[in-house]
Amino acid sequence: MTHPTPFEIGLYSFAELVPDPQTGQMISPTQRLRDLIETIELADQVGLDVFGVGEHHRPDFVASAPVVILAMAAARTKRIRLSTAVTILSSDDPVRVFQDFATLDLLSEGRAEIMAGRGSFIESFPLFGYDLRDYDTLFSEKLDLLLKLRETERVTWAGKHRAPIQNLAVYPRPHQEKLPIWIAVGGTPESVVRAASLGLPMALAIIGGMPERFQPFTDLYREATRRTGHDFLPLSINSHGFIADDAQDAADTYFPSYLAAMNKIGRERGWPPTNRQQFDFARTLRGSDFVGNPDQIIEKILFQHQLFGHQRFLLQLGLGAIDHQKMMRAIELLGTKVAPVVREEIAKRD
Repeated sequence: MTHPTPFEIGLYSFAELVPDPQTGQMISPTQRLRDLIETIELADQVGLDVFGVGEHHRPDFVASAPVVILAMAAARTKRIRLSTAVTILSSDDPVRVFQDFATLDLLSEGRAEIMAGRGSFIESFPLFGYDLRDYDTLFSEKLDLLLKLRETERVTWAGKHRAPIQNLAVYPRPHQEKLPIWIAVGGTPESVVRAASLGLPMALAIIGGMPERFQPFTDLYREATRRTGHDFLPLSINSHGFIADDAQDAADTYFPSYLAAMNKIGRERGWPPTNRQQFDFARTLRGSDFVGNPDQIIEKILFQHQLFGHQRFLLQLGLGAIDHQKMMRAIELLGTKVAPVVREEIAKRD
């Protein structure tokens, strides 16, 4: 398979605001955002390709306005692409989303991307006055409008969940000729087919289970892409993990925050508690998490590339509270030790 661009490796963050599992101390929101900007700067300096910031409206995150954070990052970086992970399009106004990202694109001189999704949490729906019973139709309708805004500056559009637009222009226009829009999916066939039929690149989240379970979704995406007559479309795999010079140190550093975060979400959603045995399996080659030393991370990315043939890998580096200096070292290892080897090996395969 010929890929139009080199393999991309990047990071994403939800800007968690939780107590340190070792000390119990809560970092201030100001310091958390300062640390986040430092991590994006370093990711740029060590040659990573993408940094995404997720949108959440909960007390344990500080990224309810990710485009503002990315605009700050645009001023402090040179080449890294700046994305969301994700923009909750269902509860936002596509006109405002387009304007925000077009502005970010101008500020960054063409480095902005939108990763649109329905979101894994539901707080934004009542917050912005939307009915959860409209969960599916909200997303499809608003995505339709967002794509029309991308195509032309003057738009006529009507839908059920937003006031119509009659021959109105939307400004500013982005620096890039066509603002990239990715669709984030969690593994439903309908979402996969939607992305392919619209000719949009897809980001598939693999945060649990064996990766082989997700191969039917990537196969479906490729098949639907061909069936609907679209050209080659990039695919991203998005996962959790952590890197350290020593594999055991990586696991021991990551596990306490991972346990606290996953069990908190589990209590909300009725999942059974997780444990160290499950965690240790998840970080094996056939598990979902990328936790280990650089050689292990390289091996796992290349293993999954054989399964999926993807063009981008994004890692949520740390889940919950991780010491900032250890985070910085992990980013350095990903950019200087992992990424060059992975890019070179995949270029040979292609």
